[in-house]
Amino acid sequence: MTAATERRVSSIVLRTLLSASSPPAMATASTLIDDPELADATAYWLTQGGDTRLQLDVQGTNLYGCPPRPDPGLIALGSSTASVVSARGFEAASRLMLRLGADPGCWPGEVDRVRAELLALTGADQVTGTQVVLAASGTDLHLIATQILSPADGEPGAARPLQALMADPSETGSGVPKALAARHFNTVTAQGAQVAPGLSLPGLEMAPARTVALREPDGRPRPVEAIDAEFAAEAERIVRAGGRCLLVMVDVSKTGLVAPSPACALRLRHRWGEQVEVLVDACQFRLAPESVAAFLRQDFLVALTGSKFVGGPAFSGALLLPPAAAARVRRRPLHRLRSYSARGDWPRSWPGARELPGSPNPGLLLRWEAALAELRRLREVPAAAVQDFLREWGAAASARLTDDPVFEPLPVTPLAQSRDWRVASAGPACWDRLPTILPFLPRRREGRTWRPLRPEETAWLHRQMREAQAGDGVPLLAQLRFQIGQPVVCGVRDGQALTALRLCVGARDISAATSGARGPAEALTQARLALDKLAWLIGRI
Repeated sequence: MTAATERRVSSIVLRTLLSASSPPAMATASTLIDDPELADATAYWLTQGGDTRLQLDVQGTNLYGCPPRPDPGLIALGSSTASVVSARGFEAASRLMLRLGADPGCWPGEVDRVRAELLALTGADQVTGTQVVLAASGTDLHLIATQILSPADGEPGAARPLQALMADPSETGSGVPKALAARHFNTVTAQGAQVAPGLSLPGLEMAPARTVALREPDGRPRPVEAIDAEFAAEAERIVRAGGRCLLVMVDVSKTGLVAPSPACALRLRHRWGEQVEVLVDACQFRLAPESVAAFLRQDFLVALTGSKFVGGPAFSGALLLPPAAAARVRRRPLHRLRSYSARGDWPRSWPGARELPGSPNPGLLLRWEAALAELRRLREVPAAAVQDFLREWGAAASARLTDDPVFEPLPVTPLAQSRDWRVASAGPACWDRLPTILPFLPRRREGRTWRPLRPEETAWLHRQMREAQAGDGVPLLAQLRFQIGQPVVCGVRDGQALTALRLCVGARDISAATSGARGPAEALTQARLALDKLAWLIGRI
């Protein structure tokens, strides 16, 4: 695209976004159900069946800044944090509400359908016998994994306590270390129980999770070899001390890293056998179906959510259990999970599910229904077309971040290097070797040097991006509202904490860019406009 064409497209898109009540990227092929009572009911239930992170503040948004209804004026480029429900997803959830209201007895069948669709759309159906466990969030999935991977008294291996080994929590989630130590991580559980964060679940004491840093103190990514070596050494310490290791492999992290490498995880699994269980933390769900299947074939558990890359509303998790793992753990007791899980979240054949509450979780089912609406649409796009768009989007956004001195791209290890054997096994058209999260440090000039913004300045910048700016001298682009990834602490420089923002591309962007009349031009322009607004805001600090 020539510079003149780029400016013309930018001008057209900018005028369209400012004049339209629904930006094209948020448009849906069908008409949203025009029933205020149904919309209110759907919005209400989308906030239920989770913990305090789903509770709405005075602005009507949850902890991630997302409302429970579509926000047509918001340009979503922050899926690494969470997604605002799309019009398409909201309509799908509303239609499911109608079916449940007309026939409450259809509930078990709808849960089975969602579970079957998840198997088909994630690629898990390529591995016959894979089981799906539903959960409210990615953090809940980690807690569930500790329970089903801990042998009951009298079982082989019961004398070897389970201990988790994970990446630095700043790259995953603040509640994950507690969940991986079988401890409560919030004041309220998905089943509505009041609990004390940090206390162990009844009857299971686990040692705190061991962690491995993914970045150097100055924010640069550590070499893959060094990270793998530390994971291997820590896993060996756990096993030789008489324990079993729950190795949590993040793919990908908040800033787009993979650790340890799949090759390292596979080596440790082969060396130690069932003394090392591997859980792939793919809660960002930036994986192609072939990649999910590749993990399952290696007997790795896979944790996914529909609320980030896929574009569903916050709090929809699924744990994929490969057939061998499912056979090992299906008879484990589940009574410790009564506050977190319900009977319908588990396959009907799961014996321990009888110990769980029989009450349904409508919020979880509706959130997954909304996410599946976008995942179905993404799967209609040929893998080669997805790859072409991501390559073009990544090149354009990276060039903009590199060319403007107010931005400092945060280095990320190339995914093709980090994912090694999984990339090779997934085939040349597999799109997930391309980055979909671009982290960067916002900067301002001080004298002759450029200094990264302080954490409080970055937080202000993130909030202001969601607001429409007005007043004399305010450019048109400042009237646009953008969601970008929340600040992530990624290092220290000159005694000051470094906090990175993130520009992300998600499933909805891909679907729109590969099916709309304008093609990728609109998505590329939206990314540039977001960075233009950021640059303008930085100039006001």
